[in-house]
Amino acid sequence: MGLTEQKLQQFGKLGYVVKEGIYGSDDLQLLKDGLTGAIQVKCDQLIERGELDRDFAEESFETRLAELHRHNPEAATAVLMSIWSGRFHGPGILKALRHQPLIDCIETIIGPDIVATSIYRIRAKVPGFLRGEVPWHQDAGYSMPHCYRDLMVTCWVPLVDATLDNGCLWVIPKVQDEGIIQHYTGGHAGFLEIAPEDLPDGAVPVEIPAGAVLFMTGMTPHASFENKTDIVRWSMDLRYQDFSVPSNVGEIPEDYTPEREEVTMACHPNEAYFVIQDRNNPEREMHDPDEFARLRQEWDDARIKSPGRGWTPLEERAGQG
Repeated sequence: MGLTEQKLQQFGKLGYVVKEGIYGSDDLQLLKDGLTGAIQVKCDQLIERGELDRDFAEESFETRLAELHRHNPEAATAVLMSIWSGRFHGPGILKALRHQPLIDCIETIIGPDIVATSIYRIRAKVPGFLRGEVPWHQDAGYSMPHCYRDLMVTCWVPLVDATLDNGCLWVIPKVQDEGIIQHYTGGHAGFLEIAPEDLPDGAVPVEIPAGAVLFMTGMTPHASFENKTDIVRWSMDLRYQDFSVPSNVGEIPEDYTPEREEVTMACHPNEAYFVIQDRNNPEREMHDPDEFARLRQEWDDARIKSPGRGWTPLEERAGQG
């Protein structure tokens, strides 16, 4: 059920590969239901404060936030920020991270011992929403420099069909082995960005159906642009690595003292790491959604500072299409 040898070779050669049908509609429904509930909670708060006069609950999952944004952009932004990036810990996230057909593919790439990170991101690309567009970057650009040599696999999963019109991802193949490209702060909507003059040629769009997975290396440049449709292009991105890549599994935030050397720190110090699969010690695996949410929040609240760099929490900088 993992990647075929042909797809594995494409991943190694191009820096990305697509496999369709990994998540079925039923697999994604728990996640959609959880997001719908979180949206309702925030709408209720805004209505109670007099900042919103209707919640558009009658709309579908694909259209609700688009209608809300047209009606009240400020309220829509508040709703989006309540679930943006990794702030949503609700039903479906851990299940999506542990989805066996996906894990089978990850095992094909990195082996049987798998660590995941709470650098998962929920993306709602709402028509007209400024932060919905993400400029060209490599995911490795957001990690600690001592992790540049390591492989972290990004899995980008659209919850609706991703098309050119609604803002599918674009990738630049065959440059993942050339290392990190200079990233600059202050890019579009505050994201890190590769300057146009430094961007390699050869960008291609990746249009894929809901439930397919786009696998990328951390060095694969990618971006996403304007949603020109009337629906929300929902997606999530999940990240995995093997046991050799620096993480904070088995640590607590208090272990990250000012005296600690950067090279001993997790690649993303403000994010919780957890074991998805350990063939020799299965008791280390994360299965409890409540424990997962607690761990993720604990590290997010810690605001870890890197001794030499003045670390900025990832969710304030990171973008992933």
